[in-house]
Amino acid sequence: GPPGSAAPAAPKAPAPVSFYNTGGGGGGGVAGVTGQMGQMSVGPPSSMGAGPPGPGAGPPGPGGVPAGVPPGMGGGAYGVPPGMEGGMGPGGGLPPGAPAPAEPIKLDPDAQCDTRYMRFTAGKISHSEDGAKNTKVPMGVVLNPMAMDMPGDNDPVDVVNFGATGIVRCKRCRTYINPFVNWLNNGRQWRCNICGYVNEVPSTYFSHLDEDGQRRDKAQRPELCKGSVELVAPSEYMLRPPQAPVYVFVMDVSAGAVSSGMLNCAVATIKECLDELPGVAGGRTQVGFLAFDSAVHFFNLKSSLSQPQMLTVPDLAELFLPLPDDLLVNLTDCRHVVDALLDALPTMFASTRKLDCALGPALVAANRIQSHIGGKMVVFLSNLPSVGEARLKHRENPRALGSDKEHVMLNPSEEWYKTKAIEFSRFQICVDLFLFSSQYTDVATLSCLPKYTAGTLQYYPAFHASRDGVKFQAELKRCLLRPTGFEAVMRVRCTRGLRIANFYGNFFIRGTDLLALPNCHPDNSFAFDIVHDDAVLATNLVSVQAALLYTTSNGERRIRVHTMAIPVTQIAGEVVKSVDVDCMCNIMARQSLDVALKSGLEAARHKLQTACVDMVRGSQPGGQMAPGMHGQPYGQPPMGAAAQQQQAPPALPDALQLLPLYTMALQKSIVFRGGTDIRPDDRAFAMMRLNTMPSEESRYFIYPRMFALHNLPDGAGLPAAEDAPDEQAVGKSMRVTLPPMQNLSADRLQSDGVFMLENSLECVVWIGRATSPQVLQALFGIPSLDEVDFNTVALLEQNGSDLAARVRRLVTALEEERNVSLQIHLVREGDQNAEPRFFRYLVEDRAAFNGGSYSYHEYMSQINRSTKGMY
Repeated sequence: GPPGSAAPAAPKAPAPVSFYNTGGGGGGGVAGVTGQMGQMSVGPPSSMGAGPPGPGAGPPGPGGVPAGVPPGMGGGAYGVPPGMEGGMGPGGGLPPGAPAPAEPIKLDPDAQCDTRYMRFTAGKISHSEDGAKNTKVPMGVVLNPMAMDMPGDNDPVDVVNFGATGIVRCKRCRTYINPFVNWLNNGRQWRCNICGYVNEVPSTYFSHLDEDGQRRDKAQRPELCKGSVELVAPSEYMLRPPQAPVYVFVMDVSAGAVSSGMLNCAVATIKECLDELPGVAGGRTQVGFLAFDSAVHFFNLKSSLSQPQMLTVPDLAELFLPLPDDLLVNLTDCRHVVDALLDALPTMFASTRKLDCALGPALVAANRIQSHIGGKMVVFLSNLPSVGEARLKHRENPRALGSDKEHVMLNPSEEWYKTKAIEFSRFQICVDLFLFSSQYTDVATLSCLPKYTAGTLQYYPAFHASRDGVKFQAELKRCLLRPTGFEAVMRVRCTRGLRIANFYGNFFIRGTDLLALPNCHPDNSFAFDIVHDDAVLATNLVSVQAALLYTTSNGERRIRVHTMAIPVTQIAGEVVKSVDVDCMCNIMARQSLDVALKSGLEAARHKLQTACVDMVRGSQPGGQMAPGMHGQPYGQPPMGAAAQQQQAPPALPDALQLLPLYTMALQKSIVFRGGTDIRPDDRAFAMMRLNTMPSEESRYFIYPRMFALHNLPDGAGLPAAEDAPDEQAVGKSMRVTLPPMQNLSADRLQSDGVFMLENSLECVVWIGRATSPQVLQALFGIPSLDEVDFNTVALLEQNGSDLAARVRRLVTALEEERNVSLQIHLVREGDQNAEPRFFRYLVEDRAAFNGGSYSYHEYMSQINRSTKGMY
């Protein structure tokens, strides 16, 4: 099958949660602001890493990198940091910080944090800076600190309370105790696996060592035997009382928002979610509402009222809060007033004719309402901001598309939004932004709001409730109900000799390495590059630790700690063999996004291709590529490939089999492709989403999956057997059997077939003109394609047919697997308006833009020539 035809291997389910008290006395923690976070400071420069599973199973894919533990991690020892090579006399004690010999430790797979939390671009790391330069493998980590949090599951990892002992950390670099430290002096001291400092063990935390040099109580202490734990933070980790969960809804009520049905959809979804908002069960949640068109409308929600009061401030230049104390209220106390407001909002503005949007003044007002406490600001916008401060101009220029000036439209046009977003971050306010305009919206500028506040962006071009309402409501519900950590900060540390070079994702950096995250949730994904800080690493095992300090919706202060170890090797081939191509392409894509915004799309495509060529060259002995490398690495060769196949070329290293294909797919993706067919708003949104995707999502965004629906094999779309391999099933609550994947080429399409393509963001269903009436009736409830308006056809009509039920079950499982809502677009064969949207994803065919006019085989030949220096 084609690459990725198998679903990614699902890591083992986390062990049952246990709450473990490690010290004497109480010492439970609650929340507070995380402004300075001195407790998370570090000494020397820090960095990080993680391990991966590879794409797909079996030939012709790379065979996959084992999940959970990088190759070669079954045993091994912690290396000796500089100055620690000396011996230690029998029974001799060591003063804090004194040199000590390294003691070997065996690496248990359970001691590694799950790869869904942290994933490294390779399973091994080069021992030297020169070695890393020779292999050209990008070193980096994709990090999702709350990846496995689920609604209703308050403790997805083991919770540890150190009590009166206090949290055990390195005195020098502030690393948290973890499974990869070394124990010395019969357990009275431990050496930090990040900086090498020798720390004294508190008397209340002491345990004797066994014959392997490990503590005898290791199995009973999650922080010593598991790669992911959550620590209860004591009072010194807070600077103010715990933040209550706060939700302020900033709603566009202009004519466009009303006529499209957006306002009705938003109000209905918010009302449906009120009982399940984080913190509601404890009576802590606070809510506020304001609306805007050409003016700003406030709502008095005081509990003594039977109906809400609307107060309008038309003077945008002199904006003020008419009732500062009753605009943000406790949801439990004022529920009847909130319900009344949500019932009345759609009718209040049903007859409005106002087209203007005063977004800037509305954001200023919302900031004043919640800046004393922070929380989440949910913003709905249906038009380009046109009045008041921060109004934007229409700057979409079709003549610039495809030119070297196009990237200017992909950068913010107004500094106000970035400045305001950084101010929001300082007040612990996260902005989740929903855009609905039927015309140009300047997504590039508005995206600064979620980018610097750790928020999310959703975009529904030309929104109409009948077509897009289901997707919007599902994504808004996900935004409101997913587990959320408030007023969070995160810092990552890595073994001395390495450092972090760049961060990617939605956050604001305080200082040099502290990520400010007003909200953190399972959809937050970050990434960063790692580089050698020393010429040679003085250890044979490096560690990476990410620590997230946050407030739970129940008001507790917690520190979630993820730790992973990566072996060091002097053999370049071992680094190449351990590459995780999905994680590596995620990092490459994020790096290239920065290049695209600074230097243009062509420069970004060139960076991607150069990185691919360098890695292929570096994977060959002596830096030379195996002769005749090009060839179809999977599936059946297309017509005309016989001459290439006759060369019988040796394959690339298994781990890099898919690298050229994925690189080409990235170059032809909506994010980086050239040409004039991608609007700036669409591209800016795709860029924003790619920059926050975990590896599991970006894998199918880069190379989408295509299935034939008209001839599903037996079992496809049905519940999978309990022992079904992970690569053959998808889903969480119910595992569903996947049909075979098709190559992304028009050669695979048939006029009598129906093909579905999904890329983590949407589904596009292509319907051949000769599709049988039985299939059309089963899937869509229509007898033929004649004179059918696909905008009105029910998407995958559930009319009792077995085929429709199997396809719907498949789509639901795909959505559940990645916590997304996949909107389904129907495309008829020969539709000149809609078909290009589908063919855009067929990346193995030639694309109609300069630099993309090559098929997969031609691209492989080009890579081969470039690798040999034959330009």
